[in-house]
Amino acid sequence: MTKAAGLLMGAIIAVAGLILLIAWWFEFLFVIRGILPLALIFGGAVWCIAGFSELKDMRRDKEAK
Repeated sequence: MTKAAGLLMGAIIAVAGLILLIAWWFEFLFVIRGILPLALIFGGAVWCIAGFSELKDMRRDKEAK
């Protein structure tokens, strides 16, 4: 596939995606409403684990001095 053909296909797919997003807007929002709470739960869990790990590292560095 040439670069021009790849560019053309990419543009066609992007336009098709935009059209489908407009057509299925309410379904898209339904999916987002389902995914967002899970993303917040997992993101918060990762953040807590990272904070705990940082505290543990600080304590270990403090004891090593």
